[in-house]
Amino acid sequence: MQPTHQGSCLCGAIHYQLSAPLKALSHCHCTQCQKAHGAAFASYASVARSTLLIDRGEHLLATYRSSPTVARQFCSQCGSTLFWSNSGGQFADWVSVAVATLDTPLEAHKAKHLWVESRPQWHHTTGLAQQP
Repeated sequence: MQPTHQGSCLCGAIHYQLSAPLKALSHCHCTQCQKAHGAAFASYASVARSTLLIDRGEHLLATYRSSPTVARQFCSQCGSTLFWSNSGGQFADWVSVAVATLDTPLEAHKAKHLWVESRPQWHHTTGLAQQP
């Protein structure tokens, strides 16, 4: 089966494939995403974990637990944020992919902005409303 998407980290040591379309594109403005990305917000979309294949550099994938149920994964060589997942709740078998690490085009027809009230003061979000 042909992968739906492919992606990699900044240095190219980690490469992944997704065998299903990404869902639920969101731009998260929470302080954890700001710190993890060094940016005003992080953009993620999700897939079932079973559809994610790390086909190169899996041994370089490092994990940081930012809370008891949330794991953030990144390249231990270049620091690129790649994935996060929540082991609790109804989406425990899903993984969120940092969409900026995709090497294939993503057609995004709609996206949610989350935790907008946590945005940095210097980032103006005129017209953005928090979505449930």
